[in-house]
Amino acid sequence: MHARHLDPIAAIATAPGRGAVGMVRISGRALEPFVQAFFGRSLTPRHAHYLPFADAQGQPIDQGLALFFPAPHSYTGEDVLELQAHGGPVVLQLLQARCLEVAQDALPRLRLAEPGEFTERAFLNDKVDLAQAEAIADLIDASTEAAARSAGRSLSGAFSQEIHALRDALVHLRMLVEATLDFPEEDIDFLRASDAQGQLIRLQQHLAQVMQRARQGALLRDGITVVIAGQPNAGKSSLLNALAGAELAIVTPIAGTTRDKVQQTIQIKGVPLHVIDTAGLRESNDEVERIGIARAWEEIERADAVLLLHDLTRQHDADYRANDAVITETLQDRLPAGVPVIDVWNKCDAEGEPGALLPSATDHLQLRLSAHTGQGLDALRQQLLTLAGWQPAAEGVHIARARHIAALREVDAHVEQATALLQLPAPALDLLAEELRLAQNALNTITGEFGADDLLGVIFSSFCIGK
Repeated sequence: MHARHLDPIAAIATAPGRGAVGMVRISGRALEPFVQAFFGRSLTPRHAHYLPFADAQGQPIDQGLALFFPAPHSYTGEDVLELQAHGGPVVLQLLQARCLEVAQDALPRLRLAEPGEFTERAFLNDKVDLAQAEAIADLIDASTEAAARSAGRSLSGAFSQEIHALRDALVHLRMLVEATLDFPEEDIDFLRASDAQGQLIRLQQHLAQVMQRARQGALLRDGITVVIAGQPNAGKSSLLNALAGAELAIVTPIAGTTRDKVQQTIQIKGVPLHVIDTAGLRESNDEVERIGIARAWEEIERADAVLLLHDLTRQHDADYRANDAVITETLQDRLPAGVPVIDVWNKCDAEGEPGALLPSATDHLQLRLSAHTGQGLDALRQQLLTLAGWQPAAEGVHIARARHIAALREVDAHVEQATALLQLPAPALDLLAEELRLAQNALNTITGEFGADDLLGVIFSSFCIGK
């Protein structure tokens, strides 16, 4: 534990701005002398006390609630004092400054907390594991109800329990292999009698289930970025407005109306989709429009999926088809491998008698819709969910992060290698033991049984001050 973790810390623990209630939080070891100096009296643990908060001259800063939580029964596992006052920023700053002033004599080394330091201490004091600590930040940042509920499940320990179950299975297998190494003359018979291969297969099956739920949780947390691209006047801005259910982008019959990207996050069945409307793709002598088109290609290259919008009313126009072909060819050159493209044919309400689409030179999925009437939008939403990898029947999804997915993939690779080794007629038990050890190490990084300090620093630095 670093020396800084021994310092008492203080912070305004509510969001910036005005509100009905605000909080200043202090955490540290042996806060009783500070409490006595601040209020001139002690506080009953875990009881709300309505008290005046006075400055150095005894003049009132505010009146509010003071709550004292002695260690270890607190959020951080240390002594914690929470001062709840009216939520004006000036009031809270005065209250925080008064805490630092009192601490000069009563609580030396009290300092302002760094981002996420309260939760970091909760982790270091075994109040939460690393996955639960991250779930706190994800719960705060959740942009959809489904993401919030999934983060709540992770915070309650559902994800950690899955990881611990996998770890216990790995530990048991390691025990069998390590024991076998001590008695080499009985190695194969001992492993077969213990059904080591069956245990490994069951571990793989459980791991696959955890990985699937984790991928769904990561999708709820991060969503996907969808870029709407196409020629001018194909209806890109109208489609963004239709998907968002609001007039976000200006829509006119004038080609080139959209000069810069317009972005909106929407949710479909709880999955956040970051939809970006871009400038129409064409040759232009207008410098401002050219900048907008360059930015459009930058967004397209960063997309998780692209909606290539076409105008049904112009599908028989030779020049229009030629320009579409150029855009499609450029997409194939500039898009990273594996990024899906959907050909969306818009304005089906204005097409007259529905006819067959002209043959496409690509294997893109083809959809008809009307951004004006909403016809076909539900099919597009469902297709976007499919592209994202969302499975509606998924239950018990817990929030997950990219690092969790990477760690689980590493575990899977080591378990796969261990399975291959065990299937050999004369398995190299030392290599088998090493693969299982590496799998357990990768698994442990998720819950933080051990981990490098720089990993902890990156994780907790993304938290807000006071949390």
